[in-house]
Amino acid sequence: MNQKPLLIRHAKQLVTLAGSSDKPLCGQEMNDLKIIEDGSVWIENGVIQKVGKDEEIIKHYLHRLAEADTIDATGRLVTPGLIDPHTHLVYAGSRENEFEMRLKGATYMEIMNAGGGIHATTRATRQADHAQLFTESKRRLDQFLLHGVTTVEAKSGYGLTLEHEIKQLEVAQALNEKHEVDVVSTFMGAHAVPAEYREDPDRYVDKVITGMIPEVARRGLAEFNDVFCERGVFTPEQSRRILEAGLEYGLKPKIHADEIEPYGGAELAAAVDCVSADHLLKASDEGIQAMTEKGVVGVLLPGTAFFLMAEVASGRKMIDAGVPVALSTDCNPGSSPTVSLPLIMNLGCLKMGMTPAEVLAAVTINAAHAICRGHEIGSIEQGKKADLVIFDVPNYMSLSYFYGVNHVHTVIKNGKVVVENQVKRSGADA
Repeated sequence: MNQKPLLIRHAKQLVTLAGSSDKPLCGQEMNDLKIIEDGSVWIENGVIQKVGKDEEIIKHYLHRLAEADTIDATGRLVTPGLIDPHTHLVYAGSRENEFEMRLKGATYMEIMNAGGGIHATTRATRQADHAQLFTESKRRLDQFLLHGVTTVEAKSGYGLTLEHEIKQLEVAQALNEKHEVDVVSTFMGAHAVPAEYREDPDRYVDKVITGMIPEVARRGLAEFNDVFCERGVFTPEQSRRILEAGLEYGLKPKIHADEIEPYGGAELAAAVDCVSADHLLKASDEGIQAMTEKGVVGVLLPGTAFFLMAEVASGRKMIDAGVPVALSTDCNPGSSPTVSLPLIMNLGCLKMGMTPAEVLAAVTINAAHAICRGHEIGSIEQGKKADLVIFDVPNYMSLSYFYGVNHVHTVIKNGKVVVENQVKRSGADA
């Protein structure tokens, strides 16, 4: 059944980011948002049909105006739907006790080596059944949507056995099918070395390569394959083996790189043509240059550094070097328990030296490219999915000026209004 056309009129600023579907924005390009003042959008059957100044759209569709539902965006900002390209959405439990431990001086790796960190969430996730995981993860996804996020990437990695990794990925798949937000799945069996393999990590690497990756691919449960390349987790050599094994089964490579110390992760990302390298707090100049040359998207996670009270990645340096930069919440229970991508935008400005325009590009079109969706989402232009957000502010700079405030007024997903006046409409998901 066809949807009624939807017409959004009179946006104070309509941020289109048009013309960047083929490749992400780099350098100064990230400041060119392609803004239309008094902008309007005509949408049909979930697809953007025409974008332009209000008078242009009205003239073109004058004979059909009575058919359409109309949203008056006067005085408001309209942007593409926000995209979060790095989350650990599906997990059970929480780790607020570790927050207090960190405040008393314990480091991330000390907590993990004491049985906390990823291992604590692994225990809780293994114990949870499908229904519990779905319910807890759906609650987070609802909150993402209320903050203007229309697409998220979701990693496994809290199961660390074939059975429980499959369970996480099946929950992510079910959320994608039943929730308004699109969920793009990444297999991350190489998130940590399970406690039972601590004395022989290569044996676990072999298990990921020969047992998990082939089965995940056979079931069609993931599009990407990720690995945590870090001293004490997986070495660059082990990480390369895991990423190359994924490529043999059609899983596109991503990498958690150089988060805690320089470890060659950015260089490896370029060497194996990763779609993205994420974290990068300690990436070397050589690694940054290699990423620039290969066009690897740098997904930066300022909320993680903020929560861990660590120095952030140098977003300014990477943009100036030509790395296409995206931003993400890194939503997870240990190092970034947030679903607020607008807050991450604030931190991108205040902690990374990025401009308000750059952070908006980083959570729209560049984030789309970080999950290979640049031709479908991330900008407002003809032929793309009608994923848009109306913010109750007059311009894009206000999004990063007012911090800790949810400015979302309306969210449109696939041409349907799914959030109105900051309230999620019911009935569209299970």
